Amino acid sequence: MRTLLITPNLLIIRKLESIFLLTAEERQVIHDLPIKTVTLRPDKAILKIGDQPTQCCLVVEGFICAYKLTSEGKRQILSIFIPGDIPDLQSLHLPYLDVNIASFTSSTLGFIEHDDMSNICAQYPRLSAAFWRETLVSCSIAREWLLNIGQRHAYNRIAHLICELMVRLEAVGLAKQATFELPITQVELADATGMTQIHVNRVLQALRKDGLISSNKNQITVLDWQKLKDAAEFDPLYLHLVENPT
Repeated sequence: MRTLLITPNLLIIRKLESIFLLTAEERQVIHDLPIKTVTLRPDKAILKIGDQPTQCCLVVEGFICAYKLTSEGKRQILSIFIPGDIPDLQSLHLPYLDVNIASFTSSTLGFIEHDDMSNICAQYPRLSAAFWRETLVSCSIAREWLLNIGQRHAYNRIAHLICELMVRLEAVGLAKQATFELPITQVELADATGMTQIHVNRVLQALRKDGLISSNKNQITVLDWQKLKDAAEFDPLYLHLVENPT
């Protein structure tokens, strides 16, 4: 069995503490939360529209997406989830899922029973507020994505997504020295930004040519953070981090 680089419980603590200050007692409660881990293949369906989950899934390793399909089978990726995220947190309060959730990459998920989540939220109201805040931040990100896809040019659009992912990964300790893993294909980037694969390829080449980023397989390094932010029109306010890393 593969040894996880960081425990699922510690990932939840890191993620919540990036947006909400926890007490030592609250951290211990999350540390003791029962979590069952499962490893998935790439492009594996996790949940689909209409499902009625009885547990929440935590991203422990890998990248996960939420998406919808048109009647013609065209896919729009609505969200990208990184380690520490709980893609179906809304299932605690909404009986049916309204999105599909799947893995981009080989991934490890942690499953938390709804009863266990509900119990700690009932016993520790501040934890309930922390998880509610996490849901509100997800909504804030969705609003920014809507602006990004609807109004920004392709170059700015891809630059913005790179900025966002780097800051989110930094917040949970998974990006260092402006370098992070981005194990997402150009097809998947296209589905997330409303572009064609060819257009995504051209934009990535342009970002490299302009000296804003470099890439090596699935690894991205930001070479000029200020210029990338300017190109992206990126303001991390919408991520609502407790301590903004930028």
